[in-house]
Amino acid sequence: MNKQQILHIHGGSCFNTYGDFLDQLKLWDFNIDGMKHRNRWSHNHELFLNMDTYELIRPRMPNKENAKYLEWKIWFEKSFEFLRNDIVLIGHSLGGIFLAKYLSENDFPVTIKQIHFVGSVYDLANKGKSQSDFNLTNFPGKLLEKSIPEIHIYHSKDDEIVPFEESERYHEQIPGSQLHVFEDRGHFLDEDFPELFDQITKKV
Repeated sequence: MNKQQILHIHGGSCFNTYGDFLDQLKLWDFNIDGMKHRNRWSHNHELFLNMDTYELIRPRMPNKENAKYLEWKIWFEKSFEFLRNDIVLIGHSLGGIFLAKYLSENDFPVTIKQIHFVGSVYDLANKGKSQSDFNLTNFPGKLLEKSIPEIHIYHSKDDEIVPFEESERYHEQIPGSQLHVFEDRGHFLDEDFPELFDQITKKV
């Protein structure tokens, strides 16, 4: 019996120009502790899921500190030969808008059981922030053609990285989506995320 596949796309940073990236690179702190393994839910699915039942696919997307959509698209599509029907997709932060853009513009090789958008970017360019080529030009587009049974959207009102309103826009654009609202979870960088794992493991 095949395991339930979960494909997780992590977040990242993007800049409109290489000069903008260099300027930000000069501002970022060099933190030795930041080089160590981070005890976050997004790095430790294995602690919360029975890996006899689930198969985790967690690609390391290219150049996440200065991400480009086309580069991520090329790398993402390399995973397709390994995917099976009824996959669960998770997109965190920039990973969320990547999935939204890809699925709204392209066909997908397998059926999708669930999508989980976590603190996802929608249109930060309107707020004067860099979004590079991660722009939703035809959303929801083909996403709605895929007949995905469950689309979950998670956002905390105290998120200082991606404003709460970004997820409200996703919810408005995707009929039948479920918006999970939190008050004090920031950008979901905690050790655990029980609400998300409960949705994945629930019995229907």
